[in-house]
Amino acid sequence: MKHKKPEILGSEIVAQSRLFIIEQVNLKFSNQVERQYERMKGNNRGAVMVVPVLNGDTLLLGREYAAGTHTYELGFVKGLIDPGEEAHEAANRELQEEIGFGAKKLTHLMELSLAPGYFASKMQVFIAEDLYESVLEGDEPEPIEMVPWPLDNWQSLLEQEDFSESRSVSALFLAQKYLKL
Repeated sequence: MKHKKPEILGSEIVAQSRLFIIEQVNLKFSNQVERQYERMKGNNRGAVMVVPVLNGDTLLLGREYAAGTHTYELGFVKGLIDPGEEAHEAANRELQEEIGFGAKKLTHLMELSLAPGYFASKMQVFIAEDLYESVLEGDEPEPIEMVPWPLDNWQSLLEQEDFSESRSVSALFLAQKYLKL
């Protein structure tokens, strides 16, 4: 059964911060039921996550502070796509800013949605290969700890308490499939 999208009767911004805009949306479904939803509007640029593979045998991850959980999290390189920037350009820039490597080969693996019931943003996941040392100044308040991880031991990442972000876990499985591990 194919559903018809609900009709948007109206919308208004109910809260806004430097990073987030929360919008209330009034909807009318095809069965005439009306509901109010709240959603965080995305920045319309999207974001990237990159799984760097060094020398074909080592994953490069970063450990950085996560304000939402007030913990340090182990995960893959990630960041917003800047205005006027293509996703692959953002992926390569974020690699250089966060872990000090650029990539000669970037392969797009998948576009992920982040809680689509509430959040409009999308994330492009890449695998980065043929890495070279290159450092760009980033916007992080402290250096990100780079953590090399043996590719043949990728499954043990899932046992790490600080490797819990769903986007990084998803990216790991996408990389595993791409690399045929």
